[in-house]
Amino acid sequence: MNDFLDQRKIKLEDFKKNVRKKTTAYEPIDIPDGLFIKCEQCGAAIYEKNLEVNHQICPFCDFHFRMGARKRLDLTVDHGSFVELDQLLTSANPLGMPDYEDKLSKGKKISKMEEAFISGTAEIVGIPVAIGVLDSNFMMGSMGSAVGEKVTRLIEHALSKKLPLIIFSASGGARMQEGILSLMQMAKTSAALHYFDEKGLLYISIMTNPTTGGVAASFASLGDINIAEKSSLIGFAGARVIKQTIRQDLPEGFQTDQFQLEHGQVDLVVHRKDMRKMLYKLLQFHQNRGGKDE
Repeated sequence: MNDFLDQRKIKLEDFKKNVRKKTTAYEPIDIPDGLFIKCEQCGAAIYEKNLEVNHQICPFCDFHFRMGARKRLDLTVDHGSFVELDQLLTSANPLGMPDYEDKLSKGKKISKMEEAFISGTAEIVGIPVAIGVLDSNFMMGSMGSAVGEKVTRLIEHALSKKLPLIIFSASGGARMQEGILSLMQMAKTSAALHYFDEKGLLYISIMTNPTTGGVAASFASLGDINIAEKSSLIGFAGARVIKQTIRQDLPEGFQTDQFQLEHGQVDLVVHRKDMRKMLYKLLQFHQNRGGKDE
């Protein structure tokens, strides 16, 4: 019996030595970048794959992270129904701005798109639509000549086919590297939408985080139905610029989705997971709105 106890004691001491050895030899694990992402709203560390599965929505506070254009399309339209238009239309450097070509190349690499705007036709639960999406991964979704032209061509295509038009906006505004040429796109897209509206066709605008500057001041705000996705920042100029200009304190949260809803800038605030269902309901309701004949 004593021999058995002695053997147990020896094994226990060996176990303790091994534990001490492993403890003292411990080295911190190198966690790869991007494995966890910090929520902008609640500060929680979110496992990147969990965020992906949850459609880029924080599982703790429901904050909506930014979403790329192609992922947005996958979440919105019927599988395999999207047919892209004007795929090869891309920006040049008309004003010869330094480093602009490098920024365009970087935008293409990050977004895996040729421009900040992707457009085409698709179906939402079997209903044909013309649809376009701005991608904030491409130079913050800024609108230059190519983006303005692609938006205008999409509007004209929707008009020629008498399709309802849906545009998701996510933008920092007009692209400053193209100067006045980018600002001209505000007037061009607005004029195209005016003609589209005169023909009695439906335009649904969805503003996502963020929708600001020249995009917010043109086609993003001209929908027959203006929708804000949850967690969206919507406005023309930044809070600091506005405060310095008017020299007044601004209301708390004055550019948030809920503030815009309460003050009539948008008609609905919709959760990302409910967006496809909401669009289908609106399209169903307006299905007889087929436009006026020439």
